[in-house]
Amino acid sequence: MPIRLKAVSSLAVAFAVFGATAAPQAALALAPAATRSGPPANALPYDARRGVFSFAPDLEGSLPAVVQVTTLGQSRGPSSDAADPKPYASGSGVIVDAAQGILITNNHVVEGGRKFTIDLTDGRLFNATLIGADKATDIAVLKITPDGRPLNLKQVQTVDSDTLRTGDLAFAVGYPLGLDQTLTMGVVSGLNRSGLGDAVEDYIQTDAAVNSGNSGGPLLDSRGRLIGINTSILSGGMGGGNDGIAFAVPTRIMLYVADQIRKYGEVKRGETGAVFGSLSAKRARELGLGIVRGAVVADVAPGSPAERAGLRLDDVITRIQGRPVANAGAINATVGIAAPGSTLDLIYLRDGRERTTALAVETPQTQPIILGASAAIAYGATLRDQDGAVQLTAVEAGSPAAQAGLTAGDLITAVDGRTTTDAAAVVAALRAGTGAVDLTVMRNGEPQKLTLQPPSAF
Repeated sequence: MPIRLKAVSSLAVAFAVFGATAAPQAALALAPAATRSGPPANALPYDARRGVFSFAPDLEGSLPAVVQVTTLGQSRGPSSDAADPKPYASGSGVIVDAAQGILITNNHVVEGGRKFTIDLTDGRLFNATLIGADKATDIAVLKITPDGRPLNLKQVQTVDSDTLRTGDLAFAVGYPLGLDQTLTMGVVSGLNRSGLGDAVEDYIQTDAAVNSGNSGGPLLDSRGRLIGINTSILSGGMGGGNDGIAFAVPTRIMLYVADQIRKYGEVKRGETGAVFGSLSAKRARELGLGIVRGAVVADVAPGSPAERAGLRLDDVITRIQGRPVANAGAINATVGIAAPGSTLDLIYLRDGRERTTALAVETPQTQPIILGASAAIAYGATLRDQDGAVQLTAVEAGSPAAQAGLTAGDLITAVDGRTTTDAAAVVAALRAGTGAVDLTVMRNGEPQKLTLQPPSAF
């Protein structure tokens, strides 16, 4: 787990001040003026019998659903025994379906494992099977294997993470640093965090103490409801300890991914054909914009949903599905949990003017040749019209185009002896070919003869 955290909550200070003599009325006095006229439900949780403030009544029902996950695999070394897998990773998990024995953890907790064991809070130990995992979101789904004993499992209640607000209390539960089940408290420090390296990121940031071993455990709200899965931390020190910055996959993403894994064993994702970059202050100045939050369209694939939606290079997306876009990660997170066949509403800026469009999410294309409005993709090469010629703007490594010796910057002037002046003509000639195709290209002002062999011609 990426790691680290620390913080003294303002509520902890309040508890220290009021703890010795406080009554529910004192707790109510801590509430904002706008809420003080409300019922005592607005007060901090107060246990009158013990005379203490406590969140225990709301949290205790969720704690039995938090488990320790141990991953076993083949040990390394000359004495390793493939038939006797050894523990090599440990983390946490949370039961979301008690009837079926389904629990959620992190992909990096179970990755490479051959066997998995689950420790419950009542001391029982069960084996589990891996239903599936998704590396892009670091989510994995396990199923506890019945062994004749009554399971009698508890599950956590889940809440929509879109209802969260910065400043909400948050509780991390797990098995850190070899300890037994541990509960820590903090606040939601930020929302929609991305740019940490994964493919689909829209993290909840919290300062609840999270350390190695917390991976896969739940982040709960003050009522004990699941709002996210603790996944990583930022650590500024050499030891990788808690510095007060931890990240959790929100339930908005977790629920979609877990449902896909339970249905198909994997996540079926669509694509839009657009590549996005985060809007920086420098890029905003170049585009003449007075904002620094948004996602810039960096590329649009020919014939793609993005091209059909009218998106162009340098368009700046500011909202998607009604949600503000802070950076490219916000777009990738939304597209990453959009089922093929769905449509996403976009608001974007072009030349400083606001526009709207609907962006379709489609099943990834497998055709080797796709023709767009002014460009095409053919056997791994991206072709664009360029002053009466056809220029290769990108060539995918290992593709038939790359194996033919084509490189970005080449100008295709003829296919099988037929002159080509635009991408549409190149596509038509390639589609008409029944085997290897002879290409004439201009490279650094010199003509080159190359042979392109489509996959079926190998």
